[in-house]
Amino acid sequence: MRDPATLLPLTSVMFHVLLSLSDADRHGYGMLKEIEERTGGEVTLSTGTLYGVIKRALADGLIVESRRRPRASEDDERRRYYRLTDFGRHVVDAEARRLEQLVANARAKRILVRLEE
Repeated sequence: MRDPATLLPLTSVMFHVLLSLSDADRHGYGMLKEIEERTGGEVTLSTGTLYGVIKRALADGLIVESRRRPRASEDDERRRYYRLTDFGRHVVDAEARRLEQLVANARAKRILVRLEE
């Protein structure tokens, strides 16, 4: 398997897209809504931005088109569903750990103080 660190750091948009696929297969609009809901509206992506990131994530082997689909009565055949690959999961995990270390460094320098202090 490739080293996930070769793709780090991820752009914030790529990180959000991979996170949106970490717990379920989703189509593009589903990703947009999940990201917007999870971030409380702080992050809203245009469809152009999203599909550019999807294209890149497919090329990098981070996601693949999913074969699983909802029942026909709940689906639109035009939708394409995507899922995170094992490599994509390793990459998003490595990025989360990298970000966690950055926050730890900021706290150590008393730039970001924990609420309980």
